[in-house]
Amino acid sequence: QVQLVESGGGSVQPGGSLRLSCAASGRTFSRDAFYWFRQAPGKEREFVAAISWTGFNTNYAGAVKGRFTISRDNAKNTASLHMNSLKSEDTADYYCAAASKYGVFFGDAMDYWGKGTLVHVAS
Repeated sequence: QVQLVESGGGSVQPGGSLRLSCAASGRTFSRDAFYWFRQAPGKEREFVAAISWTGFNTNYAGAVKGRFTISRDNAKNTASLHMNSLKSEDTADYYCAAASKYGVFFGDAMDYWGKGTLVHVAS
């Protein structure tokens, strides 16, 4: 069964850093794009970052650009999201997703979803 499992969430103080990981299983994802989405309390789900299967192309939401970095390791079938200079507004459930197409940054375009991991940023 195809699964995406996030890990690395937790509590961190503003200005701190956190690294999220997404472990994929059930098939190879070397030809799929990886995405990260998040949903904050009381808000709609929003796109965070994406990376193409080659790793050559990346995209970031304006709110995280310059602070977050998406990466992937095809040999390990994983994707990561390195988050720096975290702010309280980054608090949300973070979801890993994968799709056969790159460049469509809407949740409806995703083929697979993880169940999420909570990131809480507060003093």
